Amino acid sequence: MNEALLRELVPVVIGVLVRRGADFASAEDAVQEALVEAVRGGAGESPRDPKGWLVTVAWRKFLDAARAETSRRLREIRVESEPAPGPGEAADDTLRLYFLCAHPSLTPASAVALTLRAVGGLTTRQIARAYLVPEATMAQRISRAKRSVSGVRFDQAGDVATVLRVLYLVFNEGYSGDVDLADEAIRLTRQLAAMTRHEEVAGLLALMLLHHARRAARTAPDGSLVPLAEQDRGRWDTRLIAEGVDVLQAALARDRLGEFQAQAAVAALHADARSAQETDWVQIVEWYDELVRLTGSPVARLNRAVAVGEADGARAGLAALAELDPALPRYTAVAAYLRERDGDPAAAARLYAEAARQAASLPERDHLTRQAARLNARLRASS
Repeated sequence: MNEALLRELVPVVIGVLVRRGADFASAEDAVQEALVEAVRGGAGESPRDPKGWLVTVAWRKFLDAARAETSRRLREIRVESEPAPGPGEAADDTLRLYFLCAHPSLTPASAVALTLRAVGGLTTRQIARAYLVPEATMAQRISRAKRSVSGVRFDQAGDVATVLRVLYLVFNEGYSGDVDLADEAIRLTRQLAAMTRHEEVAGLLALMLLHHARRAARTAPDGSLVPLAEQDRGRWDTRLIAEGVDVLQAALARDRLGEFQAQAAVAALHADARSAQETDWVQIVEWYDELVRLTGSPVARLNRAVAVGEADGARAGLAALAELDPALPRYTAVAAYLRERDGDPAAAARLYAEAARQAASLPERDHLTRQAARLNARLRASS
């Protein structure tokens, strides 16, 4: 049976089992067991109704588990009568599952893991490999998450903003192991966008598409980071850019601006420039002003300082930076860049070296170290 189709059916089938009387945790376990059977060939040739087949097998898995739980005889009696196999129910509870998996009682890490399993249809092993943790560790994380939401009513309204933050966390993990989490986040956000006309869902989808379009140009053959201004724009995916711009324009036309739409607008302006020199930094500053107004985010203010430095000169950027907390992540790297732009290579080299020591990832640290080395070599040559 087609694995991609199976993964798309997972949240739908979980919803069917819950409406039949299964609790969420048991329904999710049963569907995972049915998926394993399907992958191993238990479905034989691809059935004419994959959803109906998956519902039937998952329901039987649930019944088997319920019957084996002798300490819970009341639930066994309640589920004894198995509905006749047939086409799966038409109702789709996927949207409710999104909300449940992003419940406020969960930590961000748990919400991400539960979303990838219950909505994304990934196995615990796949999720563990993607996050570079042991499978047992991920299994415990998912089990704790399911226990946390076990008493949550399935028909309660959820918070779209929380769901979007979870999907954005998935996207930012990028690629590791055998699962491309950026692609998975885009797939799930597309699915969510098809179920709701929420402007910020469209904004997040546009943002993901526009960022993902630059992926091939983001690293050099040796794995080192390539800054946006130095990227080969011929390697950007124009199809994804066009789609992202279309999605964003449709969202902005509804005139209910949110932070993901504002971020996507910045990304669209970068994508629209044929070269770094042609970037419309004045408009980017205006969009960062909107983003700061909407969120008050220190990170947005930091990015705005960079944009001001490009639009109005390095001195203006440094003045904007001086209003922020130096403890902010990437503050020192931004200060180094603006000092270099302002013609102070010695201060810039020192700040690049300091930023490298603070870097959260190895590629970022290596990039900043190379920037410091480049300026130090120039200083030695000119002395």
